[in-house]
Amino acid sequence: MTYSVREIYYTLQGEGARTGRPAVFLRFAGCNLWSGREQHRAESECRFCDTEFVGTDGPGGGKFDDAESLARAVASAWPESAGSGLRYVVCTGGEPLLQLDEAAVDALHAVDFEVGVETNGTIAAPQNIDWLCVSPKGRAPVEQRTGNELKLVYPQIENEAQPEQFEDLEFGHFFLQPLFDEDVDAHTKAAVEYCLAHPRWRLSLQTHKIVGIN
Repeated sequence: MTYSVREIYYTLQGEGARTGRPAVFLRFAGCNLWSGREQHRAESECRFCDTEFVGTDGPGGGKFDDAESLARAVASAWPESAGSGLRYVVCTGGEPLLQLDEAAVDALHAVDFEVGVETNGTIAAPQNIDWLCVSPKGRAPVEQRTGNELKLVYPQIENEAQPEQFEDLEFGHFFLQPLFDEDVDAHTKAAVEYCLAHPRWRLSLQTHKIVGIN
């Protein structure tokens, strides 16, 4: 299998349960809920994406002919100064599960990485993932109904991806993450109020945007 990757880079995880953890971000190209083109945004299932996932010309990006070459590229992004322990990769997109398969996860394990995945939940995940975060979008059906954390962008359009739809799913953590647009302050206030009224949910902030890192 050939893997199409937008970018590979080393940074801190900015949101969710593992906020602040150093990680290599492996961003796959492509998504099944939006083309990535602005002219298609209004008609897409996910209308609020703030990530560039089109093409393979980002830092460290490209096409990788097999799982082993992909894993080597990820390993090369982990700095020697960080040591060889606690190596962590976040597979994201776009939608990573369009491409990420058991062979790729096994190859990443073979170069000593713990493997995390951030997915919209529309595709069942491989069983050998170490940390799974599902982030439902719009009206898209959630096929992956178990995992480590469910992270919901909030608020979404009425009757689309509302918190109460997901409370009975099998996740260890439930996060509301304020929609990051021109009204982010109002969205943050609404998310705080919802969490206070529904203690199962915790607030997730996009700390990488707050502190100004990728």
